[in-house]
Amino acid sequence: MNLISIDQWFPVEQQRKYVSLLKEQVRLGLTRCRAEYFVKLWAYLLLKQQQELGKSIHRPLTELQLPDGFVSCTHREAYELFYGQKDSQRGSERSAGMMIDKFADLGLIDKDFDGNTICIRIRSPLTNLSYSTKHEESIPLEPDFFNPRTDAIPVANFFVRLYLRNKPSIQRTAKVMRLWAEQYPTGMRVLRRCDNQNPVAFYFFYPVARDSEKNFFLPPHKSLYLSSTYEKDPMKIAVPGDQDCTSVFIRCWQIDSPHKQLINIYKILEDGKNTLLRMQADFPNLCDLYALPIHPSQEQLASAVGFQKTSSQPQQSLCWMYMALDKYLSFDFGQALSVLKFD
Repeated sequence: MNLISIDQWFPVEQQRKYVSLLKEQVRLGLTRCRAEYFVKLWAYLLLKQQQELGKSIHRPLTELQLPDGFVSCTHREAYELFYGQKDSQRGSERSAGMMIDKFADLGLIDKDFDGNTICIRIRSPLTNLSYSTKHEESIPLEPDFFNPRTDAIPVANFFVRLYLRNKPSIQRTAKVMRLWAEQYPTGMRVLRRCDNQNPVAFYFFYPVARDSEKNFFLPPHKSLYLSSTYEKDPMKIAVPGDQDCTSVFIRCWQIDSPHKQLINIYKILEDGKNTLLRMQADFPNLCDLYALPIHPSQEQLASAVGFQKTSSQPQQSLCWMYMALDKYLSFDFGQALSVLKFD
């Protein structure tokens, strides 16, 4: 397949539709130029895999499907794909590699390098954010307590991928999670695969001490901890029995990509209700829930289930979001998720 002729396989007018959808879904860090290159890469990897598998390709394509797993793609291929039709020299193999790294930072792809070959797996937000309802063949998940001995490393691995920039180290993240588990294990929960017991979703409801509540009214970046160089946590945890504790900070909330399905989103949200009820026994005056989304998909989901922005930091693409605890406990997540659409 001629890389320069990718527009003949997937027409420009179809590409523009995907570019527009991507711009709507991934507002943070995705310029129009990057979106155009990503759509070309997606189409190319799909066509390349189909060709390698000996499957017939009907030209032109009218829609894109996700390639199955990883597909090899050299920097030379990416260079020709991105810049081959440019009249002037606008890029290089190095710049093409940097573009691929940017796609990985934005969560659009997974990249694997074995020392010889670069392989790419497309993780289009047009599918990831739609939270597929086709769960009949998916692996069942069940809520459970977070086990710091066995869960810290795997949870840190998929949680760190959520960060678009200033990614924390997996080692530090796991260490902090184990410290949190010593401080207040009740608020830390996972969803486990029923076949191998591996954790694939995680959240932490963190009870905030009264003298740290001021952080909810300061610029959001001041409360980032895992991705910062702060030695001291800016959020002080409350001790069970503290009558002055009124706020819960959702410090972490993530489901690994292969399991982002409506049934699992619903399970983790409903499990959150049970966790908050248990926390009310430790902190009888709890009434406020705060979230600090670190990815656009988190902000979209939080808005869909009733959280509202209270302050933002546009230059950092961060915002504080708030929901009254009583509203969370009475919220009909099934109804909200039934109409949730991201594509």
